[in-house]
Amino acid sequence: MTEARKRQRMAEAFDDLSGSYDDPHHDRIARALVAFVAPTAAESVADAACGTGAAALATAAALASAGPGPGGGPGGPVLAVDLSPGMVAAGRARAARLGLAGAVDWRVAPAVPLPVPDGSLDLVLCASSLHFLGAAALADWLRALRPGGRVGFTLPLVGGFHPRGVFAELLAADLALPADADQARTLALDAGFTDPAARVVTAADARAVVLVRARTPGQPAEEPDPVPTRRSVAGGTAAEGEPHATFSAGADGRPPGPVPWTGVERARDARRPGR
Repeated sequence: MTEARKRQRMAEAFDDLSGSYDDPHHDRIARALVAFVAPTAAESVADAACGTGAAALATAAALASAGPGPGGGPGGPVLAVDLSPGMVAAGRARAARLGLAGAVDWRVAPAVPLPVPDGSLDLVLCASSLHFLGAAALADWLRALRPGGRVGFTLPLVGGFHPRGVFAELLAADLALPADADQARTLALDAGFTDPAARVVTAADARAVVLVRARTPGQPAEEPDPVPTRRSVAGGTAAEGEPHATFSAGADGRPPGPVPWTGVERARDARRPGR
């Protein structure tokens, strides 16, 4: 399959799914990633292959709770990029419902390469999509990020990931899914990133996802403090070195900012075709 044909099929597949996308599941993954990475208002942030904007909206909500308002920080609105017009339209509608319409800059475009100049971003997030984008995305993030810039992404663990139909066909052939956090860290190092950290989280269906954060080579920025949030989910906080945690959704299904690690998720499982 040519790259152009793959992009067309991917856009069509996710357009078809946009009206019934499993937002609660992807919101949980994105919120866990945002908590792990802890973006700051000073950073220019992009959400690559954003889908309906789970990571972009979680970031925007967290920053709004800590600053002057949606899109009001020095880093500007979160850039959210996806190939699927249907997904972007659904994301815009979600942002409006959440009062975050001005906090996200939505773009219908390929996520590889990101539509930004070289060295222009402080942070790239990618939740539930890297396994479709492949190794080219990792190389492009090195291009787009400033020296010492940061990346945060998720990948499903190979043992429990079983995509179906067209989504299985669209998986990137050049990116081996990790089996554990150590392999995820090695993946980031092999791609050219530094200081990687990884943590595995598991939802109620026992499907595991690894969260990864790392930096680009260069002068590292000061490690940011987690963004405070006015809303939280009851539960304990995992120690930084803990390799595995479980997580849950907010009661209202909204994607607020960082939340503590909590007990086993009890939300209703929904159809998840693989993203």
